[in-house]
Amino acid sequence: MTLAAARIDTGDTAWLLAATALVLLMTPGLALFYGGMVRAKSVLNMLMMSFVSIALVTVVWLVAGYSLAFGDDAFAGLVGGLGQSGMSGLGPGSVHGSVPTLLFAAFQLTFAIVTAALISGAVADRAKFSAWLVFVPVWTLLVYVPVSHWVWGPGGWIVDRLGALDFAGGLPVEITSGASGLALCLVLGPRLGFKRDAMRPHNLPMVILGAGLLWFGWFGFNAGSALGANGLAAAAFLNTLAAGCTGLLGWLVVEQRRDGHPTTLGAASGAVAGLVAITPSCGTVSLLGALVVGLAAGVVCSYAVSWKFRLNYDDSLDVVGVHLVGGVIGTLLIGLFAERAMTGGAEGLFYGGGLVPLGRQLLAVVAVAVYAFGVTYGLGRLLDRVMGFRASEEQEHTGLDLTVHAETAYDHGVLGHGAPVSHSVPAGSAQKVKAQP
Repeated sequence: MTLAAARIDTGDTAWLLAATALVLLMTPGLALFYGGMVRAKSVLNMLMMSFVSIALVTVVWLVAGYSLAFGDDAFAGLVGGLGQSGMSGLGPGSVHGSVPTLLFAAFQLTFAIVTAALISGAVADRAKFSAWLVFVPVWTLLVYVPVSHWVWGPGGWIVDRLGALDFAGGLPVEITSGASGLALCLVLGPRLGFKRDAMRPHNLPMVILGAGLLWFGWFGFNAGSALGANGLAAAAFLNTLAAGCTGLLGWLVVEQRRDGHPTTLGAASGAVAGLVAITPSCGTVSLLGALVVGLAAGVVCSYAVSWKFRLNYDDSLDVVGVHLVGGVIGTLLIGLFAERAMTGGAEGLFYGGGLVPLGRQLLAVVAVAVYAFGVTYGLGRLLDRVMGFRASEEQEHTGLDLTVHAETAYDHGVLGHGAPVSHSVPAGSAQKVKAQP
């Protein structure tokens, strides 16, 4: 037996293998969640934006992303080096802690995939698919990879120099996707009929199914971040369940008081809001703290999703209201509820840690949000100038499924959006429907 093999813990490895598969499942779950929330004429486009992200991010991650995020620090805590580009030197015998390095790289890859896919919800119904194919890999390298190094990479400035805490991705996943979604909303502008036409979810059972798959996968997301089959993983697992439940209940209470009706969409959105908020804090707060974190997210995010109508930005599927706001809540509340028993040292304000931990969390939130928004806005503007990021008015009116993918999701037409159409467009029909990304 080699020394590397002796260092590999088979229990930890088995759990992380399962957790990696769970997190990968979150992206198809997100596709269903988003797909049910859009109108029927663009559901396939929504599914495709998530699924194609799996392929695009994987290639980028294996070629350079992993090395830049988790390689040895190359410049002032901002980015790693390229010494492991192409997964160079990371054979079966390479070990990260008690698991194979290749498995650790695959686990982190699944985080990068779902983060990129999350952004698509902000620009649903109106983004060019061809522009999305370019945006995803470039965004991954320019935004997700550096922030991951800041928070989790060796020598990253947020973890090593600032001392802020983020157990499973409030900063690299939730806040980057939310801030980036806001930037693209401003670049693309609102959908046709925004604030005038009803844009209701076309399939609420699909939304609930997607939310359930996300919740299932989130156990791998959060408990897997312990990188071992241990007590910390168990605590993160239970905290994840608890916060999802209080997030769901908090959202429904707000809906009942405000609108008089607890809705299916509200239940799904509330659960996701609670899960978003507990992501950074699941390994730092107690069960009581997790209940509070989830409840706070469910209540606040239920109000935050309406901000787009007041501030006139069209966040189609509430990426800003749920992921940015929920991520900020969960990251900041670490500064209040962190417990020594969970962190091994750091404590929040309510447990005797003073205001310094809260200040560190706030600085990390602001830095990541500003960076992600600024870079994404610049990238979006550049792509819009070079190739156009917004679908044409004709494509948006007809629906992206038919005009871009030459398909429809339902055999009997697009549920009230025009005459019935066949499942796919015949080869000679280009004169009738311009199938252009």
